[in-house]
Amino acid sequence: MDNVPLGQLAALLVFLITCSAFFSGSETALMALNRYRLRHLVVQKKPAALRTEALLRRPDRLLAVILLGNNIVNITATVVATVISLRLWGESGLAYGTAALTVVVLLFAEVAPKTLAAIRPERVAFPVSWVLTGLLVISYPLVMLINGFSNALLRLFGVSVTDTSGARLSREEVKTFLHESGGHQIHAGQLEMLLRIIDMSTVAVEDVMVPRPDLDVLDLDDPWEELREQIITSPYSRLPVCRDGIDNLMGLLKLRRVIGELNDEEASAALIEDHMQAAQFVPEGTSLTTQLLNFRKSRSHLAMVVNEYGEPMGVVTLEDLVVEIIGELSDKEPLLPGFVYSQSDGSYLVRANVNVRELNRRMDWSLPEEGAKTLNGQILEYLQEIPSVGTSMRLGGYPLEIVKTEESAVLMVRVHPDVAVLSESDSVR
Repeated sequence: MDNVPLGQLAALLVFLITCSAFFSGSETALMALNRYRLRHLVVQKKPAALRTEALLRRPDRLLAVILLGNNIVNITATVVATVISLRLWGESGLAYGTAALTVVVLLFAEVAPKTLAAIRPERVAFPVSWVLTGLLVISYPLVMLINGFSNALLRLFGVSVTDTSGARLSREEVKTFLHESGGHQIHAGQLEMLLRIIDMSTVAVEDVMVPRPDLDVLDLDDPWEELREQIITSPYSRLPVCRDGIDNLMGLLKLRRVIGELNDEEASAALIEDHMQAAQFVPEGTSLTTQLLNFRKSRSHLAMVVNEYGEPMGVVTLEDLVVEIIGELSDKEPLLPGFVYSQSDGSYLVRANVNVRELNRRMDWSLPEEGAKTLNGQILEYLQEIPSVGTSMRLGGYPLEIVKTEESAVLMVRVHPDVAVLSESDSVR
């Protein structure tokens, strides 16, 4: 290089630093790309996205070609800078040249391009994919040699370069992703529905069913006039049909099929038997997602929920599942009618047979939902006995006072949500 003019060496050094900035920025941009947006663009057949996705499919090869190029230009730049320093200042100038090159490389070939690439990854990654694809083709034999040694070293530590399991998102990660990315793009109501749909796979039909004690059923052993009045006044479009109690379930009746014949003189319980259809049964642990698919497949709107012994535990309807997604369909008051009673001191009287999950949703509380499904069940499960009237306890951070009991259950509870301390452990006194 002694015969090369100093101006040409300076121009070469600038070119090498520019190349170093290119490789540094390329690496950061490609690694910082939003993979889900990239896949969306790939589906739309965007050429730049297709090239970039092909490079990222094998990150070991991509990194090999980037680092190979970056190391070559950095080492060459060091040699050129050394020659320039020797010509200008002699051997005493090596220290000055090294310091100057370090500052220039750090600012112009590392920090600045990498910061730009991190802020605007698509604007950098898509154009550089052209150059990197060509460089990968040219240097493919050398890249494969480098990858062979590096991948063998990784395998010694049990790491596979083709393992993409880390790219999959868990349910909780998907919810966080929706919160972070959808907050400004998706309406709050739509975002809430998406989150509810994700949670449906973790909720069982027993959590949303109408429990057995609250079922409205047609018992064929009842007098016809009572059955007729029950059909006319029922708020439901379908009712389970049984004989001598719910344990002897016979089927399901669509009320509109018989409503026009109820006033016939010859009408009787046989009318119900003639028009009823077979009931659909579902285990109590079935997830809401599975049951929604079952309803679609069977084109039905109601199913009987049974326990492990085949005993009817309640009824789940298509409306129950829709409510889980979009919230209440009717204009009901915030409180649960017949279950929650507001008091002047800010407390609430709550019937203990209320479903805890429904209570939490309607009252915006955070009572524990694991284990027993009703408030009575939660209290008995925690105390391991039937409490006496006046017993105070803290359940899930909420102060509760037992107001009314019977021999086998708690009937009424006073809840003080305004003094709830969710961080404290439960206690009894």
